[in-house]
Amino acid sequence: MKTDFGQEDFAEFCQANRPAYHAGYYAMYSSWWDGITTDPNLMVVPVDDHMVHRGDGLFETFKCVDGAIYNLAAHLDRLEGGARTIALELPWSRADVERIVGAVLRAGGRRDALVRVFVSRGPGGHSANPYECPRPLLMVLAIRLPPPFMEAHPEGAKVGVSGVPHKDGFFAQVKSVNYLPNVLMKKQAVDAGLDFMLGFDKNGHMTELPTENFGIVTADRVLRVPKPGHILLGTTMLRVLELARRQLVPTGVLTGVEEADVPRAELEQAAEMLVFGTTPNVTAVTEFAGRPVGAGRPGPVWRELSRIFEADLRNPEMLTPVWPR
Repeated sequence: MKTDFGQEDFAEFCQANRPAYHAGYYAMYSSWWDGITTDPNLMVVPVDDHMVHRGDGLFETFKCVDGAIYNLAAHLDRLEGGARTIALELPWSRADVERIVGAVLRAGGRRDALVRVFVSRGPGGHSANPYECPRPLLMVLAIRLPPPFMEAHPEGAKVGVSGVPHKDGFFAQVKSVNYLPNVLMKKQAVDAGLDFMLGFDKNGHMTELPTENFGIVTADRVLRVPKPGHILLGTTMLRVLELARRQLVPTGVLTGVEEADVPRAELEQAAEMLVFGTTPNVTAVTEFAGRPVGAGRPGPVWRELSRIFEADLRNPEMLTPVWPR
């Protein structure tokens, strides 16, 4: 162990340390130095940042597909709303954030990428006192965009029941970096050989997956998702519900779209189950708690929802261009 590790040592480390997973890290901006790096070894966060040692920060994840960001306004609305909720004053305008996001994507050199925007209370000490941080910190990261779940797994997803206590009320509705329950749910899924775990609140009503929203289609073709206040309102789920009300209810594919308390017993009778998220898009669940869902294959409502959502991914009104087309 070197006890006087300095800048030259760090530069030598950066040259020697090139793990394979770094290939998926394209570019990062940090307001700490107000610049963009494409060296993954420099994509770092100060250890005294409240995001690191207190989980005091927010984040958003969205995707750039073929040179344009999908549904950016909804993500920035949620980021700004979360900042107001936790009394974190943002010194950057929305235009500033959009400009930085575009610059990071172009620096990363990929037309397809996943973008993470982090806003923390900032560096400035190691206590829980937020007032010791002189200013917030903004970080924007462009990384590899994984393929949609159904593209890699056309047979559909397997979902189990999580025993991890659910984040309820206030904490369920803020997209903070404090994701320990979510991480434990994902660990449960991986350990069990499943794709996702579904949480339930203290009253036995379904909530959400580790990083995705969840819904069911009843036998009488009602698309049902949990009530607001019990879950993080995902941008993909909200957009899918809007599209379903506008396009699938009038045509009779669905008879309704509802936000409701959904007990475990109702899930056992569901005709279809669905996952909504930035990376999985709309995913069909074909196995729940070890039993087939419906016929055990992706169903007709999933096919229609997936079709209209894929079309929406190319809707100019939903896109913020980053690269010339």
